Amino acid sequence: MPKVKKSKGGGGGETSGGATAMALADQILQADTMRARGRVKSRDSRAEDEDNYVDERLSRKILQQARIQQDELLSEYGPAPEKKKAQVTVLGPVTQDADSDEEWPALGTAGADHGDVVCDADIVVDPDDEKAMEMFMNKNPPMRRTLADIIMEKITEKQTEVGTVMSEASGRPMPQLDPRVIEVYKGVNKVLSRYRSGKLPKAFKIVPSLSNWEQVLYLTEPETWTAAAMYQATRIFSSNLKERMAQRFYNLVLLPRVRDDIAEYKKLNFHLYSALKKALFKPGAWFKGILIPLCESGTCTLREAIIIGSILTKCSIPVLHSSAAMLKLAEMEYNGANSIFLRLLLDKKYALPFRVLDALVAHFLSFRSEKRVLPVLWHQSLLTMAQRYKADLASEQKTALLELLKIQTHPPVSAEIRRELQNSGSRDLEIGLPVTVEME
Repeated sequence: MPKVKKSKGGGGGETSGGATAMALADQILQADTMRARGRVKSRDSRAEDEDNYVDERLSRKILQQARIQQDELLSEYGPAPEKKKAQVTVLGPVTQDADSDEEWPALGTAGADHGDVVCDADIVVDPDDEKAMEMFMNKNPPMRRTLADIIMEKITEKQTEVGTVMSEASGRPMPQLDPRVIEVYKGVNKVLSRYRSGKLPKAFKIVPSLSNWEQVLYLTEPETWTAAAMYQATRIFSSNLKERMAQRFYNLVLLPRVRDDIAEYKKLNFHLYSALKKALFKPGAWFKGILIPLCESGTCTLREAIIIGSILTKCSIPVLHSSAAMLKLAEMEYNGANSIFLRLLLDKKYALPFRVLDALVAHFLSFRSEKRVLPVLWHQSLLTMAQRYKADLASEQKTALLELLKIQTHPPVSAEIRRELQNSGSRDLEIGLPVTVEME
């Protein structure tokens, strides 16, 4: 067996006879007491230093010097301009946590270049462009119905039609929604009308999978949702609905909310702007549910066109969807918003089919007999087409456009368009095919 070492403490751990001088419990306690000494970690001293504050006398001297420097700056440069307090956008019922919903900074400025969007300044609309656009707006626009009116009309028609068939076939009326379902989604409305962040109710997440999702969605009263809830709803519906159903959601729910927000606050809430970007997950539904109905309404303002058009510049969109949208914009009745959207899509520099280019040329040539003064937006969109696709136009199309510039003239812009058309090749000369231009 190994030899037992003696204690170095000199405390008389053993007697000369080898017998134990103290009890085992006392030895353990003594060993713990001796083992307690050791190095003190440096973080303990740092914690003590954190509790030491600057004394009162030194603090007074620091504040005195700061006041002296501030007085010198005021005497040299004058008082600093007062900062404008940001207005808080609160949509839906006001709650105690309403101040957590921050307002989206301004999305753009409208000057000579309406396609550029600056996110840290207010949208300044050019009065001349706004007046020119008003000349082309629909003077008697149809009354815009609310979401509740549209959904209830569709539901009533469907219930009447299906109920009649069911009654004739079985002699019993069509069943209505379970009162428990109605109660659940009325409760979902209370959550969405106060929603700021966090998880959504599971009952709301399954709405896109329901066959009667429009009827169930009506129970949640989308017009009372907060902007953050609208963004989350757009994420869910754009991901889970088919394109045709997503188009209906964009057109009946998202677009009216966006237009109302712009009309009320002169800018767009951050969450609604993010919802528009998220809705481009289905670009076909986005064009059919938002962009095309907005232009067809004939009431799209310059501010709405700038804000919604900025989505086109920031997001990647497939060429086929953009080509179809440009073809539709070129063939519909003109209003100033058409020029803004056409210009932004042309600036994406797609390889457009000749059919789309021919439709764009016919769109511009249709203004040969226009007596009203065209806005500068129209001339800018024509300039963009000439810059991007001058080599893809036929010689006869260029000749017709040059004749158009003699009728519809804007001194600085028309000169640039003429230079672009004259100093470029033509597609019919390259491939050797005749191209006819439709003349009125």
